[in-house]
Amino acid sequence: MGHDADVIVVGGGPVGLALALGLAQRGVSSVLVERHREPQPIPRGQNLTQRTMEHFHFWGIEKELRAARTIPPEYGIGGMTAYGTLLGPHHYDWMRRELVRPFYYTDNERLPQYATEAVLRKRLSGHARCETLFGWSCQDVAQDQDGVTVEIAAREGEARRTLRGRHAVGCDGSRSLVRQKAGLTQTLSDHDRLMVLLVFRSEELHRLLARYPGKSFYCVLKPALQGYWQFFGRVDLGSTFFFHAPVPLGTTRDNFDFQSLIEGAVGEPFAAEFQHIGFWDLRFAVADAYSNGRLHIAGDAAHSHPPYGGYGINTGFEDAVNLAWKLEAEIKGWAGPGLLESYGAERQPVFASTAADFIEKSILTDRDFLAAHDPAADAPAFDAAWDLRRNGAVGEVHSFAPNYEGSAIVLGPAGGVTSAKGDHSARARAGHHLTPTVLADGANVYDRLGRGFTLLDLSGDAEAANAWFAAADRLGVPLTVVHDAGSGARAAYGADTVLVRPDQYVAFAGMRAHADPVQVLRTAAGH
Repeated sequence: MGHDADVIVVGGGPVGLALALGLAQRGVSSVLVERHREPQPIPRGQNLTQRTMEHFHFWGIEKELRAARTIPPEYGIGGMTAYGTLLGPHHYDWMRRELVRPFYYTDNERLPQYATEAVLRKRLSGHARCETLFGWSCQDVAQDQDGVTVEIAAREGEARRTLRGRHAVGCDGSRSLVRQKAGLTQTLSDHDRLMVLLVFRSEELHRLLARYPGKSFYCVLKPALQGYWQFFGRVDLGSTFFFHAPVPLGTTRDNFDFQSLIEGAVGEPFAAEFQHIGFWDLRFAVADAYSNGRLHIAGDAAHSHPPYGGYGINTGFEDAVNLAWKLEAEIKGWAGPGLLESYGAERQPVFASTAADFIEKSILTDRDFLAAHDPAADAPAFDAAWDLRRNGAVGEVHSFAPNYEGSAIVLGPAGGVTSAKGDHSARARAGHHLTPTVLADGANVYDRLGRGFTLLDLSGDAEAANAWFAAADRLGVPLTVVHDAGSGARAAYGADTVLVRPDQYVAFAGMRAHADPVQVLRTAAGH
């Protein structure tokens, strides 16, 4: 039986779109199946990190994405945390991602997920390597020794299709059918909290918040909520906001005073026109494995968590980038037996660490702080503790540095552990994101990276690359070599030989005298 495409992508939200685009750019064909004809106008997934914007650079749509933002660039996209109410006396800057900007190639960005999806859809439309089926839903998924079968149905009318591919990837959300059909179990952590999502228009709130210029999202801490947030985010500059917060179990659209809820969070009454009221359960979920044979999952299908800190959509994009080059290697025949297995082995512990070490930790830290400190009871003690929190907020940004030190396909440190925790450093370290640097000719190293592996030869010995070329040719591994001498790259990276993976993570960093090109490339390719 022939194949309709190399990969069937089930779910065309941002992660599915990104995966299909990444595959297409790598010469891998796909069919993307998405039940919604148009992006859904719910403002979520707004905070895009510098790392995510590197992906948009390599997808060739960074400029288009920035042009789609709904808040003027000159206003700013910073955040703040407040105690009690937004308009109260206690607040500080929060999630200051600009502090780690030197370690990435691009600036961060903020815009609603539906705007991001629109840019991705436009870039993917008409691409020769991808067929997009919007308005179709997946009915069944199965695999055999030769490929996968995906049954789909049009949401309007009676049309049905059977798709065949070499692999299928479920980017179909937290209730993923692909995950279910693949037999991939989940570990759940339920916080027994019902959350509301409100979208509303209020020019009056915009005027009230004018005292905080350059702020686009706001977290409110209240003692009664025991560490769970009330959270406001701007959708545009001037009128539209979204808000999510815990509400009592059993709350419905009709039995609760949402106007009083948002006024209590702000600290003053204001007029609001509600456009959307929805609910979700506050829980963490992570699949115990991300693949089973030819079936894989990514994004919310693999992991889900509360929208605390803007980690979700960025984690999903990193899944797509990690998986795309490994699927390419598998389909084109240069992957070792362990390469595709490394997708889940790298991405699953990073999410588990993100959930435990950053999101859940922040809830517990806030709970303990609110229980121990009250400005009405002891103002000096509260102020001192609040200042410590202010400094801690800076530390969180610096310590969120996902890495694959424990991966079997990088030559990392002995006993290395794959985690979301780390630090930012200019040094080239196996398993870590490559920090950009300027080469001797004035170009940034990120402008020289190839779509396959890239060898940074910083030794000044032009012959040093010959053994790497020979090893790559022997293994069929795509390799670009960048020669650079006379710049500060060697000193900055602490190495004269750096092998960079297709996803801009370092596979090996060291001195050429200690590197066996065959061994390094075999390891990096999953042999």
